[in-house]
Amino acid sequence: MKILISINSSWNVVNFRLRLIKSLVEQGNLVIIAAPKDKYSNTIESLGVKYINFPINSHSTNLFSEIYLLFRFIKLYGEERPDVVLAFTSKPNIYGSIAASFWRIPIVNNIAGLGTAFIKGGTIKKIVEILYRITLKGTNKVFFQNAEDLDLFIKKNIISRKKTGLLPGSGVDLKKFIPHPINFTLNKSGQENVQIVFLLIARLLKEKGIMEYVEASRIVKSKLPNVKIALLGFIDKENPNSFTSNQIENWTAQGLVEYWGESDDVRYQIALADCVVLPSYREGTPRVLLEAAAMGRPLIATNVPGCREIVINGYNGLLCKEKSPEDLAEKMISMAQQSTQNIVKWGQNSRTLVEMKFDESIVVNKYLNEISEIRINR
Repeated sequence: MKILISINSSWNVVNFRLRLIKSLVEQGNLVIIAAPKDKYSNTIESLGVKYINFPINSHSTNLFSEIYLLFRFIKLYGEERPDVVLAFTSKPNIYGSIAASFWRIPIVNNIAGLGTAFIKGGTIKKIVEILYRITLKGTNKVFFQNAEDLDLFIKKNIISRKKTGLLPGSGVDLKKFIPHPINFTLNKSGQENVQIVFLLIARLLKEKGIMEYVEASRIVKSKLPNVKIALLGFIDKENPNSFTSNQIENWTAQGLVEYWGESDDVRYQIALADCVVLPSYREGTPRVLLEAAAMGRPLIATNVPGCREIVINGYNGLLCKEKSPEDLAEKMISMAQQSTQNIVKWGQNSRTLVEMKFDESIVVNKYLNEISEIRINR
């Protein structure tokens, strides 16, 4: 079969979809990747697929630009005429669904998370809801990454349940992300000497809870000054919700966080951390928590859709209130004051959880089964 994968960045392809692409190629499919060109595009071209540089401005709301993008999708699908389209991220989902309907091409969508529009609410949220309601009518399947997002779409009559499927996020490669011993040392004779390393890994966007993490650090360090609080992630200069390098330099100058830059392979940084933190406002199923859990790390995350599927309070970590640096700080202090035995046990429970529910092969097999069904019904 000729399978076209449409997505908003080559980075996204390389970080989240490699196993799926390799499986499709191994089955003898002709795979086409349409995504904006960036430094990860060369990796895509080495996979034995056809790569098309297809620019998408994820942050644009300009009406004329969006109409032009829609016609580019229609032109792309008309030229390539794939047997099926796999669409990821909002604009490929919405405009790609219109283009697929225009050419009567089967399409499988993936709602990885509801994104900034749903978090902020208002007019943009209403427009996105309307667009999804219209464009998803012709889809063959819509995969969601958590049950709450799926239920929300059904409740709002955006899509019928029979067309939906549930995935454990994008899954995690359990052979690549393997357990690593926790390295922290705790001086239990005096809690002020606790040494534990917290790490937040995320794009440095407001909705990832970066500011709450920094403010929580201020509170934590006033009580446990030896705790190390680190930040790893990409500064997205094109995104208006991104923090700047100057802001990060200011935080590091104050001693609030250590900035570890960005990384194409976070295993090294996770191995250096004792607990991974994600105070995000909303997620699909956050890959970073899956990767940290697979490496045997206890977790702290907000009690919001996407995060609470991975963090079970008191089992493999702690859940905190959304947008509350005070509660986040309380949970970080609580983690630091757990016994060594508890922290190690929570890390082991994290690994057990991902082995049971979040193996990447589950995701790949669901896509392969859906594509097989489309092939049979064509």
